[in-house]
Amino acid sequence: MALTDSTMLPLGTVAPDFELYDVVSGKEMTLDEVKGEKATLVMFICNHCPYVKHIQSELVKLAADYDPEGVGFVGISSNDVENYPEDGPDQMREVARKLHYSFPYLYDERQSVAKAYQAACTPDFFLFDSNSELVYRGQLDDSRPGNEKPLTGKDLRSALDDLLQGNPVSEDQVPSQGCNIKWKT
Repeated sequence: MALTDSTMLPLGTVAPDFELYDVVSGKEMTLDEVKGEKATLVMFICNHCPYVKHIQSELVKLAADYDPEGVGFVGISSNDVENYPEDGPDQMREVARKLHYSFPYLYDERQSVAKAYQAACTPDFFLFDSNSELVYRGQLDDSRPGNEKPLTGKDLRSALDDLLQGNPVSEDQVPSQGCNIKWKT
């Protein structure tokens, strides 16, 4: 496991479109289908990463708290499943059901969506406004496995709250950290 920082895609970037397989519903889904009325959070996550495992409960809470406010959520796994079979679609479906993900969990088999978003790690978060322009990319909070800091989601929650209240989202953003995306060779 190589600790990797997110690449911090430039703010204002328009959300790249996609069409990916949702492992729970069994349907192909596009960005338009997962978008929220007021905002959209695109999360690059996976099953095996200890950094993602550490925050899974907060992801479920975030979706429960902000989906009713008009925020769309989507999880995307882009890892190489040949070398990391625990991140395959069947295992993704099991995790989504076990943890009660209320958001689509999409499989990026060709890794083209991760590349389009310049995703570098899991977890990697991208928050877009109602015009699909990037307003936040950074950490959930400063809790990491083993650092004893509480899991609150405070950084991402602050960005969501500012956006929903019509306030500018602070550009002082801390990169997310986690396992590097497992690229195919």
